[in-house]
Amino acid sequence: MANIGLYIELKNGAFKKANRELLSLAARGGHNVHAIVFCADARPYLEELKGVQVIVQVQGADLAYQPDRYAATLAAIIEEYKLDVFLGAFSAQGKDLFPRLAAKAKAGLVSDCLAVDLDKRQAVKPVYSGKLLAEYRVAGPRALFTVRPNVIPVEPPAAGGAPELKSRALDTGEPRTRIVEVIQSASQRVDLTEAEIIISGGRAMKAQENFAVLEDLARVLNAGVGASRAAVDAGFASSDMQVGQTGKVVNPKLYIACGISGAIQHFVGMKTSKVIVAVNKDPEAPIFKKADYGIVGDLFTVVPLLNEELKKALG
Repeated sequence: MANIGLYIELKNGAFKKANRELLSLAARGGHNVHAIVFCADARPYLEELKGVQVIVQVQGADLAYQPDRYAATLAAIIEEYKLDVFLGAFSAQGKDLFPRLAAKAKAGLVSDCLAVDLDKRQAVKPVYSGKLLAEYRVAGPRALFTVRPNVIPVEPPAAGGAPELKSRALDTGEPRTRIVEVIQSASQRVDLTEAEIIISGGRAMKAQENFAVLEDLARVLNAGVGASRAAVDAGFASSDMQVGQTGKVVNPKLYIACGISGAIQHFVGMKTSKVIVAVNKDPEAPIFKKADYGIVGDLFTVVPLLNEELKKALG
């Protein structure tokens, strides 16, 4: 029975959906699960953390994310609790934190995993811009994995006793790097990496103001709005909306691509979507070969019609 550690990532104090996927993955196989959360008080998250054996709340005067202090603290926790495998989300923070943690904890790291076998310390991840899937195994005594959001089915926590709540002080050593400022996006859109439905537009949107058509549909479906690199490069959409190899990698249950040709750069960022719907007036567009459902037509005609029909269907 392995000791599994989970890095519980909070966003402005909110419990991220990706954490629930990590909890579901860790619950398989009857392992001892330790959840580590950086917060003044972990009690508000006890309901979300049902099923774990130990919760370690990291406390300090300033818990704002600083990569060196977080990595040093987690490395000490991994050593103290003899954690064999440590998991986190393949998020912006996970990409920054886990390589530093791997160095401090002297552990092997596999990033952007689509599947993880905790017993074998083995994972599957995409390589060569998503053209192939490779299988990696960590041979050392400790293994770190970051898991791509939305690839692990969320399961209800198993019945069990209340977790043991422990505290740990944040490492206060002088960091070699320091985050001076975080500039929040002014957008109120749904976070694409957390969204279960995404509607994206390509160069065929023709102008920034035309994204209002997609935003109207997104409001009906409570969806995120994304864009292809071509749309971003053309100035039709902001860079935080970009989906693709050089943008955000997303894994929604439903991805609706509007006016997107289907270039490999974009496909890499959304290929693991559960259902892909394409709307394009070019019947030969490559996106149709990758889509589960396709609509040949002008998006400025099709999307408003979809909007009206969905409004009726959803009441």
